[in-house]
Amino acid sequence: MDTIATVRALVLSDTHLRDDLAKLPPEVWDGLATADVVLHAGDVVTGHLLGALRDRARDGVEVHAVLGNNDRTLVGRLPERLELELAGVRVAMVHDSGTRVGRERRMRRSFPDARVVVFGHSHVPVDAEGIEGQLLFNPGSAVQRRRQPRRTMGWLTLADGEVTGHEVVAIS
Repeated sequence: MDTIATVRALVLSDTHLRDDLAKLPPEVWDGLATADVVLHAGDVVTGHLLGALRDRARDGVEVHAVLGNNDRTLVGRLPERLELELAGVRVAMVHDSGTRVGRERRMRRSFPDARVVVFGHSHVPVDAEGIEGQLLFNPGSAVQRRRQPRRTMGWLTLADGEVTGHEVVAIS
């Protein structure tokens, strides 16, 4: 993937879908048309969703996911943490970043080489700068908004070793 100068990443977390993929909003499926990679920060629940994302994505689009606390059927199939390089940018993924207090220090200590840390678990979107410019990014949930006003998903744009764009998008 790092041979591409610009990478547009569709970022998901906490979808909590079993077999009813109709609960995944059209905005997510539509996003696959422009995504170069899909990052899922856990609580996928079954591999069915990951397979569907791979099937509907454009040719060559990779789907990366980490194990969430509700991913019992995926233990041994998904890593608890993942670090990868996309467009020259070091990206780390973990499901649970811990409590909000001290998150910046914890993520910097856990992923010292990562420019971006993608996480989930809380269903609360986060798009914030951590220590030394590390981007902390939680896309929220495209399916279960819980205490949030809207369901959300995220986009990261990475190019030539830099984060050139990042946003959490509300879903109608």
